[in-house]
Amino acid sequence: MKNVKNVKKLKSLIIVFSILIFMSVAYFISIKFFELKAYNYMVKNFTATKPGSNNVVIVVIDDKSLNRIRWPWKREMYNKIFEYFHQYSMAKVVGFDATIATPDVENPESDIRFFSAIKGMNNLVVGFVPLKAPYLSQTDGEKYDKAFKKKFSISIEDKRSKKMDSSYTSLSKFPKGYFDSVTKIGSFTTSSDSDGNIRIVNQLINYKGVLYPSLSLRMYQVLHPNNTLIVSNNAVKVNDSGLKIPSFYDGDGVYNYIRYYKEVDSDSGYTHKTYSAIDIMDSYDNLKKGKQPIISPQAFEDKIVFVGANAKATATGLEDVVSTPITDSHAGVDVQATNLDNLLHNEFMTPSTTFQDILILIIYLSATFLLIRYFSLFMSLGLIALMMISYIAFCILCYHFNYVVNVITPIMLQIITMVMSYSYRFILEGRNKEKIKNAMGRYISQDVMRNVVKNIDSLKLGGKRANVTVLFADIRGFTSMSENMSAEEVSVVLNEYFTEIEPIITKYNGVINKFIGDAVMAIFGEPIQDKNHAMNSVKCANEMFEKVEELQKKWLKEGKHKIEIGVGINTGEAFVGNIGSETRLEYTVIGDMVNLASRIESYNKVYKTRFLISSTTYEQVRDITDVIKISEVSIRGKAKRLNIYEVLRLVG
Repeated sequence: MKNVKNVKKLKSLIIVFSILIFMSVAYFISIKFFELKAYNYMVKNFTATKPGSNNVVIVVIDDKSLNRIRWPWKREMYNKIFEYFHQYSMAKVVGFDATIATPDVENPESDIRFFSAIKGMNNLVVGFVPLKAPYLSQTDGEKYDKAFKKKFSISIEDKRSKKMDSSYTSLSKFPKGYFDSVTKIGSFTTSSDSDGNIRIVNQLINYKGVLYPSLSLRMYQVLHPNNTLIVSNNAVKVNDSGLKIPSFYDGDGVYNYIRYYKEVDSDSGYTHKTYSAIDIMDSYDNLKKGKQPIISPQAFEDKIVFVGANAKATATGLEDVVSTPITDSHAGVDVQATNLDNLLHNEFMTPSTTFQDILILIIYLSATFLLIRYFSLFMSLGLIALMMISYIAFCILCYHFNYVVNVITPIMLQIITMVMSYSYRFILEGRNKEKIKNAMGRYISQDVMRNVVKNIDSLKLGGKRANVTVLFADIRGFTSMSENMSAEEVSVVLNEYFTEIEPIITKYNGVINKFIGDAVMAIFGEPIQDKNHAMNSVKCANEMFEKVEELQKKWLKEGKHKIEIGVGINTGEAFVGNIGSETRLEYTVIGDMVNLASRIESYNKVYKTRFLISSTTYEQVRDITDVIKISEVSIRGKAKRLNIYEVLRLVG
């Protein structure tokens, strides 16, 4: 017994472990694949519902610009753009979303003019790129790193509990004139997820133990001078400005989720107002000549300006687009503008924590399981569907307020839970029904049980009239035998006797209707349809006698009392069906022919016989039986005398 319990416990543990493994795999697949697509959909439709701020604008070197001035440009061409903002506009800060990595050896004078022009721009922030490939010259690289750190590092209070090594080993070096001219730098490095979409921004870059800000964060600092960056395990703060960026970090830096905006118009694909670089350059030329500019400098008053390139049709290498949740071809400079827009409005996507994700799953799946456990199939399905709709509405609300939660994973695991729970429920119910059928089949006939199950939805009082054969078998001298045996001994004999004759009755399409003490009543012809029911009932009785003879020999050896049986059979029309009450039914056969079968069996004692049949039965079995006719027998309850027959043997 103990071993059986241990096996059951082991099976339960294996099942639970298998379910946990399966759910974990499903969770991993959902997070890595489906959740990313869900994130894109939710951001595009429910987060990016407004365009970017009017205070952040973009000047882009586009196809229109390159149609006028063929690429590559001399660097002094940039002078017109930066001089326009330096001399004429009142822009707060200008960000240059590009890096100058090599000098223009063919036009060195142009470089000099460009470097001189930007030297006086204290509100200019330029981009730099950290690299993972080492310097060609380690000595020169170390010198450059030292100078870079001395000039461009900023005050950062790092309160993180764990510091990790960075994979960046070098920087894209500035030409000396450019290095000497610029005063503020920021990284425009971005990181993409496994599907190539940019959902996070590298807010701080860890380069050889020093944290450098992103291009947008450095521009934010220009707007809020004399503020120190404070970096903790889960946030980046700027003291006194109220900025708090929910973030996470690894060895390469500190990151946060970008809050994207709606496109300004579907044609441009930008989420912030854009100007063509050639219009700015023409406006600068007009202003120098005293003419009306194409774009008034007042348009940029108190604005934040990003300068970048994104030419698609005419200049190979100048198309700067990335995949983001709102579009597959998002201009890189617009992503930088979006980051700064987030900083200005303290508006970020805040992801749920692992603890919150697990808590949501536990509550959600537990509720699903309880619904399946305690409600009917249709009710639980309806409530679960309502749960799904409510959860999706909850997710939409979260994304609307810039909060990131898993959308697909809880629903996917809920569906898996439903499938597994309903499957287990149906299997368990099937097993329980089978157990009930087997148990009830010991009290009523298996055939009656099958008929009940088949017509489970139409059970009611009533039945039909049918031509059937009824067999009564009674043990001779049972009363005197019982007086000489204990109750336990009597039950052993009866149980063995009934156990042996039950399959014989079933073999001949008979149905045991009931056990009446030591007697058996069996029906042939219903509910099992059998046109030869009379013949089969006689064959059944004959085999029952043979089985009793076998039992007598066995019991004699065992020292038990032997028994004799008497059989009476009658064929005729009777009512067959359900009788009783609406709450308690019994399948049986009722009619005068049943009583007659019982009376005929009782005449075995009178005529010292063991096997008697009625004349109606004899008419159908006369070809297979050898009988003795007992004429004009007076049957109790019958006014007219009847003929009955003693079956001696089967013939043929």
